[in-house]
This record gives sequence, C-alpha cells and structure tokens, in this order.
Amino acid sequence: MTHGSYNLHEVIYKNRNMTAFDYSLDFKTIDFRQHPEFYRVGKGEQGVLLVEPYKSEILPHWRFKTPDIARESSQKIYELFLNYLAADDFVGADMARKFLQMGYTRSRRYANHKSGRKYKTNPQKITSPDAQLQARKDILPYEVDPIKAESAAIFKEKWVQAKTNEKYLQLMAKHKQMYES
Repeated sequence: MTHGSYNLHEVIYKNRNMTAFDYSLDFKTIDFRQHPEFYRVGKGEQGVLLVEPYKSEILPHWRFKTPDIARESSQKIYELFLNYLAADDFVGADMARKFLQMGYTRSRRYANHKSGRKYKTNPQKITSPDAQLQARKDILPYEVDPIKAESAAIFKEKWVQAKTNEKYLQLMAKHKQMYES
C-alpha cells in the first residue's frame, strides 16, 4: 500500500520495533482494551502472555501438537484476529498476531528439538553476558520431527497473513503515531 512517496509496509516493518515493550507495567491490573495507550508492540512475541484481556481470550485456543490441532488452533486465532480488526482493536489484533507467531516459533522449536529445549543451559538464567553468549552457542542436537514441522508451517501461513494484512498495518501505524511517538 503506497501513501504519497512511501510504502506503508516498508515504513512499518523498518520501524515496528523502535519502541520497546514496557515490562514495568502492572499487568495484573491493566485492562488493555480499556487502556490501549499503555500497549507497545515491542519485538516479536514480547508480552504475549501478559496483556489482558487478550491473553485470556486467545490462549485457550493456542495448540500445536499435531497438524490437525494446529490447523484448528491457527484458524480460530486468525478469526479472533479478524474480529479484533473489525472492531478497530489494534491491541487485540496484535496479540492474536503474536500468538500466531508463537505457534510457529514453538512448534518449530519442537520440530527441531524433541524436548523443546534448544540450549543445553538456559541462557536467560545466566547473569554474565559472556556466559550467556557461550550458552547460546551450545545448542542441543537437532532431532527433526516432521509432524511438528507441519504444525509450524500451518501457523506460519496464518502469521504471515496476519502481519501483512492491510488493515492491521494501518491500525499499527495509527497506534504508533498516537501512542509510541
């Protein structure tokens, strides 16, 4: 979609992660439907399990154990995404997009590592930056699971549909202009 001399897709994807997700908020008390001004897109899946009431609305549908379950789950979450868009609810739409992305990344992780663990030692539990870097290099061997890989592909298709949806991109630009400037 082109507006004047710039392409909306390019502008949003180049600048989408400029404002960090704010983990300092009191997520137990904020209703982000009532207060979208507190929401920041952040990077990737940041905040996916924190932002209410959306987490409670979407999480019960999030499953990826088999391709059939992934297909049903991703379709339901994508329907929620479209419903949020129809209501001009950017925060809900972005949260649904994050759950679709997380369906892809988690099923991909299990497709590559049967245990779901990528690293021998969890880098996030290590305090030294140098030790964290070293832990991120110590990746467990790949054990490819074609069933989980198919689940990942199903979620990826819906995630791409969501993140490139024209109305979603317009609402994101509006949200960023209003709240993240």
